[in-house]
Amino acid sequence: MSTITRFAFPTPIHFGAGARRLVAAHLLEQGLKRPLIVTDRALAALPLLAEFRSHLAGLQVALFDGVAGNPTCAQVMEGSAAFKAHAADCVIGFGGGAALDVAKVVGLMATHDGDVLQYVWDHPQVRPIVNPLPYFVALPTTSGTGSEVGRSAVVSENDSHVKRTVFSPQILARAVFADPELTLTLPAAITAATGMDALTHNIESYLSPAYHPLCDGIALEGLRIGARALLTAVQEPGNLQARADMMMSSMMGAIAFQKDLGSVHACAHALGAACDLHHGLANALMIDTVLAWNFEAVPAKFDELAHAAGVAGGGPAFMGWLKHLKQQVGITGGLAAHGVTEAMLPRLVPLAAADFTGSTNPRPAVAADYERLFHQAM
Repeated sequence: MSTITRFAFPTPIHFGAGARRLVAAHLLEQGLKRPLIVTDRALAALPLLAEFRSHLAGLQVALFDGVAGNPTCAQVMEGSAAFKAHAADCVIGFGGGAALDVAKVVGLMATHDGDVLQYVWDHPQVRPIVNPLPYFVALPTTSGTGSEVGRSAVVSENDSHVKRTVFSPQILARAVFADPELTLTLPAAITAATGMDALTHNIESYLSPAYHPLCDGIALEGLRIGARALLTAVQEPGNLQARADMMMSSMMGAIAFQKDLGSVHACAHALGAACDLHHGLANALMIDTVLAWNFEAVPAKFDELAHAAGVAGGGPAFMGWLKHLKQQVGITGGLAAHGVTEAMLPRLVPLAAADFTGSTNPRPAVAADYERLFHQAM
């Protein structure tokens, strides 16, 4: 074969109940003493964060809790200012995908000039990351984005809310502490939406036509684990095994999408920008429609998805199973039931058509296709 393909795997992972208690010793071993915790406003008010901070003896800790919703560039810049004000020597990302994405680039903007948008991968004069970045560790408190093991950070433009991506191996966490106990108090609706995000990552990365057999194997196993755990995690929130399985499925999905994603995510990113819809929920609302459209392009791959999910009957049965699973975990109705209207399509369609994740959809999609998909998902 004449083409050279390069592969990479991400960061060291400490996985299991109680992993959060290892963070202080780990940082002290690195000679670090002044962490800035980056988290979101809602999480900062919960006992979960206070409990985590109780395990950080020996460290001089500061908190930035300015992350909210789909995170913006302004939140990143505020976080970098907090890093400098504390004279921090490392960053602890604590939260869901939004908090972890902001945490990844707080250190970048604390050590580099300019605005974070100048470092997004598709900026016409993208600035290189030239300075060493602060040590960064990540603790996920949801099981959906897998941001803790990703080499990208998605932030929204302040005014337009268009999602932009900083992509570099340099922003990877230096260590991940994946503790499923941190997800035990997640509400059912968040467990469901983030869980569907994890499943979508595994499914879409497997369907991507890019060549990456390592990611294909991870995606199928991530789907196998998540498919058997999500309903239990929603219905039995204290089930630690189900919580651990969803956290693993989430991480595996994020590792797998080194291979890229597809049009479900293109639509979801548009819905986040135009409607401020939760990313996992947006994926869940679009996945049936987009997969049904993709089926004819790669039917054999859908059979493999069915096998991994433990669904008899091949690809068509898999899509039926996925639709039923959504109902079981409480995600019902189409886009209209969640505040999206036909009047929003002139904004949604061009955003989806321009989104880079759609470039690796197994069936090429143009604006007219996205308009039809959004109509069908209403």
